[in-house]
Amino acid sequence: MFHSFKIFIYNSDSTFPFISPSQSLFYTRLQDSHFPTENPEKAHLFFVPFPSDLPPRSVSRLIRSLRTKLPYWNRTLGADHFYLSCTGIGFESDRNLVELKKNSVQISCFPTPAGKFIPHKDISLPPVPSTPAPTSNTASFLGYAKFDWVKESTLVKELSSDPDFLIESKPSDLNTFADRLGGSKFCLFEYGGGDVSGIGEALRFGCVPVVITDRPIHDLPFSDVLRWQEIALFVGRRGGVVRDLKRVLGRACWERHEKMRKLGVAASRHFMWNETPEPFDSFYTLMYELWLRRHTVRYARRE
Repeated sequence: MFHSFKIFIYNSDSTFPFISPSQSLFYTRLQDSHFPTENPEKAHLFFVPFPSDLPPRSVSRLIRSLRTKLPYWNRTLGADHFYLSCTGIGFESDRNLVELKKNSVQISCFPTPAGKFIPHKDISLPPVPSTPAPTSNTASFLGYAKFDWVKESTLVKELSSDPDFLIESKPSDLNTFADRLGGSKFCLFEYGGGDVSGIGEALRFGCVPVVITDRPIHDLPFSDVLRWQEIALFVGRRGGVVRDLKRVLGRACWERHEKMRKLGVAASRHFMWNETPEPFDSFYTLMYELWLRRHTVRYARRE
C-alpha cells in the first residue's frame, strides 16, 4: 500500500486556514509524504482542500470548476475524491454540494455534528492529544469524568456524591487531568451531550472509556481498524442502566477491565500525531482508511 497508493492534490502548493489542529497536521503531513502525485492519471484518490470557513456557495463554485475544467470529477461524480471538514456538508439542494456530500469521502473531526456523517464512506479525524506522556499510576477511582464530559444532570448529581467517582465541576489543568486519567479505571463520556473528544487520551492512559448513549455511534475514529466493543463500554440511558452504572462498571471491572485496558493502551498509538509520521500513528492509520476507500462505490451519472 505505502509504495503504490497515490493521491492527487488540487492546488497542492496552496495553504489553507483550518479550524482544527488535526486538520492542519493531516494536510501538512500529506504534502510532505510520498503519497501525492503530480500525475492525476496515476492517482487512486483526489484530495479537494478548502478552508474550514468557506461558505457553501463558494464550495459549490469550487466543485463546479473541477467539473468543468478537469475530467476527473465527472468520471465518478466525485466518488474517488475526499475533503476535510469539521462542520460537514449540510442538506443542500445544489447539485455540486449534493454530489460532494453523497459521493466524496469526508474526513471529519470527531465527534461529527449530527446528520453530517455517512458511515459507509466517511472517516473521523481524531483530535491532537493535549496531555503529557502517561506515567504509571495506581487507580484510585472507579470512574472519572472531566469537566463537560458528562452533562446529564441526574447522573452528575448522583455520581458526584459517590466517593468511588470523580466528577469535575470545573476545568482542571493539564497535569491534574493527566493524574486523574491515570488514576481511574473508567472514564465516563456522554455522547450527544457532553464532550467525547478525549476518548483517545483516555485509552492512552489506560482509562477504559464508558460511553453513555441511547443510539448507535457511527463516527468513532478508526472504526475500520479498531474493535471498539473490546476497548470501550457503551451504556444506554434507558431501562435504568445509567442509574445502575456503578454496578455495571463493578461487574466489568471484575470480569474484563484489565484486558480492555491493555487493548486500549495498544490501540492508543493510532491516536498519536508524530513530527515524522510512523507506522500505525494517526496519519498512517488515516491513510490506510483512505486506501480502503480507493474502490468506493461509483454512482452512475444521470442527465
